[in-house]
Amino acid sequence: MTLRGRWAQGLQPRFFCWIIKDRLAAAERPGGFARNHRKVRRQEELIWLKAHGFTRIVSLLDSPHNIHAYEEAELVYERLPLGRHDEMGLRLLDIYQHLVGWLDDPAEKVFLHHEEFGDRVLGVLAGYLVYSGLVQEGPHAISVIEKITGRNLGADGREMVAVTLSENLHRSARS
Repeated sequence: MTLRGRWAQGLQPRFFCWIIKDRLAAAERPGGFARNHRKVRRQEELIWLKAHGFTRIVSLLDSPHNIHAYEEAELVYERLPLGRHDEMGLRLLDIYQHLVGWLDDPAEKVFLHHEEFGDRVLGVLAGYLVYSGLVQEGPHAISVIEKITGRNLGADGREMVAVTLSENLHRSARS
């Protein structure tokens, strides 16, 4: 069965936004989160991600939700859970190193999500801007993410940026 029209194009994930144009994007978990999650919506959003050339989906969820759907849709995915609060520095470093590795390849187009499009995913993205050297200071990274996403970064997200800075998580210079 061939899909046509709107169905063939899928549905843009909720709160979708580019962090780095045509390279790194983020949104709410495909299909929605918690009681709002809908299988049909998830399928439509995965069709949209595939149709728009995303080469990798990164889930920050602690649970394996959606993984089977990514496999069924034949989308490459990675699960990089944020984990417990006392592991934050190690987890952030792991996430940042993976993102840098993928984004160094010009063919990669990465979509990142957490359960909801809130503080945790925005904090990771703001921290990534600092880690990668795209932004030098924490307040600037927070401001950039708030402007891009149109959302205020709360205490949880700001803490991720603070951890990135306090643990001196910065990308090593390329050799």
